[in-house]
Amino acid sequence: MGHCHDGNINIKVKAGEKKLVLVGNPNVGKSVFFNHLTGIYVDVSNFPGTTVDISHGRYKDYVVMDTPGVYGVSSFNEEEMVARDVILYGDVILNIVDAVHLDRDLFLTKQLIDMGKPVIVALNLMDDVRRNGMEIDIKKLEELLGVPVIPTAAIKGEGVKQVLESLDKARVGNRNKKVVDMLSEYLDKVDVEAEAVLICEDDEHVAARHDVKLPGTRDEIYKSRRNEVDQLVNKVVKESQRGASFRVLLGRWMLRPITGIPILAVTMYIMYKIMGVFVAGDIVGITEGTIMDGIYRPFMEGLVSKVFSPETFMGNMLIGEFGVLTMAPVYLLGLLLPLVIGFYFLMAVLEDSGYLPRIAALVDRSLTGLGLNGKAIIPIILGFGCVTMATITTRILGSKREKIIATILLGLAIPCSAQLGVIAGLISQLEAKYIAIYVISILVVFIATGTILNKVMKGESSVLLIDLPPIRLPQIKNVLLKTVQKTWMFLKEATPLFILGALLISVMEFTGILEVLQGVFAPVTVGLLKLPAEASTAFIMGIIRRDFGAAGLSSLSMTSAQILISLVVMTLFVPCIAAIMVIFKERGYKDALLIWIGSFAVAFLTGGIVALLI
Repeated sequence: MGHCHDGNINIKVKAGEKKLVLVGNPNVGKSVFFNHLTGIYVDVSNFPGTTVDISHGRYKDYVVMDTPGVYGVSSFNEEEMVARDVILYGDVILNIVDAVHLDRDLFLTKQLIDMGKPVIVALNLMDDVRRNGMEIDIKKLEELLGVPVIPTAAIKGEGVKQVLESLDKARVGNRNKKVVDMLSEYLDKVDVEAEAVLICEDDEHVAARHDVKLPGTRDEIYKSRRNEVDQLVNKVVKESQRGASFRVLLGRWMLRPITGIPILAVTMYIMYKIMGVFVAGDIVGITEGTIMDGIYRPFMEGLVSKVFSPETFMGNMLIGEFGVLTMAPVYLLGLLLPLVIGFYFLMAVLEDSGYLPRIAALVDRSLTGLGLNGKAIIPIILGFGCVTMATITTRILGSKREKIIATILLGLAIPCSAQLGVIAGLISQLEAKYIAIYVISILVVFIATGTILNKVMKGESSVLLIDLPPIRLPQIKNVLLKTVQKTWMFLKEATPLFILGALLISVMEFTGILEVLQGVFAPVTVGLLKLPAEASTAFIMGIIRRDFGAAGLSSLSMTSAQILISLVVMTLFVPCIAAIMVIFKERGYKDALLIWIGSFAVAFLTGGIVALLI
C-alpha cells in the first residue's frame, strides 16, 4: 500500500490501483464526471501547505482525484501548483474539454500529452456545439491528438458511460517534437518524465526541487504549442448555419468586419441618442433646470442668506457662483448624476449581453497598428466610465510597452462618463458639421498618438486571447445592480473632489487670484483658442476633475465654434487629480510627468489648429 504524491496527500493507494486524475479548465463539467465516477463515496483532503482541497474517491481499480480548474500546468498560483503536483504522479489523465472553446482548452490538453501521460479526452458540452451551429470532426481530432476523444454532454448523461468504459484505452498522444528534443538534458535529474517537461517550460518550483537552472525556453514552447493548437482547431472545427440560433448568428456577425462595423456604428448611434439627446437633454433639463436650479438653489440661497450675506467670504463660499452648497450639488446631482447613471446602465447592458468581448475581437486588428491588441478595448471602454479605474485595468495587457501606450491614450483622448455626458449635452446643440469636426479631431489625435508611440517604442503587440460568452438578453437584475454599484462608487469618489474644487475656485474668485490666472492664460485662451477669458476658469477646474471643468463650460455664453474648440481642448486636457495619482503609481514619476505635460501641449495645440481652420 502506498500514498499519492510520495506521501504529501494522505490518500491511500492499494496495490494494483491506478491514480486517475480529472483535469480541465474552470467550468467545463469536471464535477459531473467526478460524481459519476465516485458516487457518494467522496473524501476531501487539504493539500499540505495550501488552502486548496482535493476531492477523491474510488471507481473500480482507480483512485479518482479531482483537481482545481486550471488553464495550464504551471506554478502561477496555489490552484495550479496543486493541480501540477497531483498530475505529475497520476497514472491516467481524464481531460474534460469544453467543445465550444477548443482553441482555449486544447492548450492544456496538448500540455498534458507533452508530459507523456496516458490521456483520454471527454469532449464535453456537445449539446452547446450543436446549438452554436458548429461541427467538430471527432475522428480527425482523435487522430491529430493521438488519444481517445469521446463526445459528451455530461449534464444530460450523454457519453459519460462510454468515457467510463474507455478509461483503460487512455494512451500517450502525439507529443510536440520541439519539447521531446529538449527533454534529454533533464531526464536523469528528475523523478518522472513530466517534471522534465515543466523544467523546459521554466517552472521555478520544479526546477528548484531538483536544483536545476531554468533554461529560459518557456516562451518558445508556449508559442509552438499555441500555433499547434490553432492549426488543429482550424482542421477539425467548422461553422454551420444549420441548427444555429439567431443569437449565435448575431454573435458571428458581430465579429466579422463587413457586418460587425455597421452593428457597432448603430450601437454607438443609439447610445448617443440615449445619452446626448434623451438623458443630457430631457432628463437633465428636469434634474438640473427644474429641480436643482428652480427649487434647490433658490431655497439654499434664501436659507444661507439669513446667516451670511452673499457678499461676505462665507456667503460667497457657500452660495456664490462657485458655492459649495450651490454649484457643487447642482453640477453633481443635477447635471452629472443622471448622465453617469445613463452611461453605466448602457455599459451594463453591453457587458451582460456578451457584446463587449466581441467588440474587442472586432477591433483587434485595428489596435495592433497602435501597438495594442483587442484586449486594450476593455480599459478604453472602461475609460469612458472612469479613466482612473481604466488605468488600473491596463494591468491586463501583456507588456509594459502596451500598458504605457494604453495609459497615454486613456489620459489624452478618452473622456470619462461624467465628462462625456456634459460633452454630449453641449455638442447636441451644434450643427452636424461641428459634431463631425469634433469626432474627427479626437480620432486623429488618438490614432496619430498611438501610431507614433508604436513606431518609436521598442517591442511588438501581444496576441489577443479572450473568451466569447454567448449572446443573450441582458438580465435586468444584473444590469440594475451593476448600475447602482458603479454609480455609488462615482458619487463616493466625485463628491469630496467637487466640494474641494468649489472651495478652491471660490477662494480664488474672492481673493482675485482667479482673475489674475485668467489674465495669465489670456494669450492661450483668447489669443490661440479664440475663447472667452472665463474659459480658463473651466480649464483650471478641469485639473481638479475633468467633468467638473466640462460642466463649467456649460455656464459660459459661447458661439458654436467656441463650444467646439473648448470641447476639443477639454477632451484632450490633462486627466483629473485622481487619475494622475493612479498614473504616477502605475507608470512611475518619469512616465507620468511626461504624460501630464504632453496632455497640456497636445490639447492646446489641437485646439489652436481647430480654431485656425474653422
